[in-house]
Amino acid sequence: MRTSSNPAFRNLSGGQGGGYASFDRQGGGLMGGGAAYADARAAQVGYGRAGSGERPITIDDVVQKTAITAGAALVAGVLTAISGAYFLALPAFIVGFVVSLIVIFKQSSNAALVMTYSIAMGIALGGITGLLEFSGTNFEGIGLQAVIGTAGVFVGMLVVYKTGAVRVTPKFTKWLMGFSIGVVILMLANLVMSFFTTGGLGLRDGSPLAYLFSIVCIGVAAFSLLLDFDMADRAVKGGAPAKFAWYIAFGLMTTLVWLYVEILRLLSYLRQE
Repeated sequence: MRTSSNPAFRNLSGGQGGGYASFDRQGGGLMGGGAAYADARAAQVGYGRAGSGERPITIDDVVQKTAITAGAALVAGVLTAISGAYFLALPAFIVGFVVSLIVIFKQSSNAALVMTYSIAMGIALGGITGLLEFSGTNFEGIGLQAVIGTAGVFVGMLVVYKTGAVRVTPKFTKWLMGFSIGVVILMLANLVMSFFTTGGLGLRDGSPLAYLFSIVCIGVAAFSLLLDFDMADRAVKGGAPAKFAWYIAFGLMTTLVWLYVEILRLLSYLRQE
């Protein structure tokens, strides 16, 4: 089985056993790169086949679990944004990050852990979005635009995958993984430099370079969805147990969280014009 650039999927073997200023410079980098860094150290663990007494996974299982996790994140985010509980963003992000490490390292299909991650990240993104929405009139409605943009990219890449417009080949996978690693390294470098110089490397300061970097990140995240769809498809064809759908949903959520953050950031640059 091909590996994935997604932090949850990459190491699975196949079918066998001014509040917005700090967000622009640092917050999204951690959300986009933290789990990917952890995955580089994860063990090679296969999801196995459904045993006797277990039901094999189906596409409906994947769709249902993904809808539940995404829906929970959306509701948690909206409630956080409209309630003004923005202070929950940082602790929620820490909880989500820790839970993601547990899921990734243990290759866990535990529904409670996956739901905890989704709700925590929903709260974190809701807090960030709320800070933007109410920091000035220039940012009104930016959250809804980011949600629509994320959903649009998801549906668009699903159509691309299903129609075979872009084939998920080993060469494609290697190139995408290379871009993903490069993006994460740049994020971390920008974060470190931001402690010493204002704006760091200029990747998150609203400059033309920042525009370009956000567009690249959106592109990498979007194409990562193709590998995630391919991994889910292969899990179904490989006869993985039905509970593995929770892990697939978690993997898709990690990509969607990153995609939302990058779209939100790009929109914030445009709103500052």
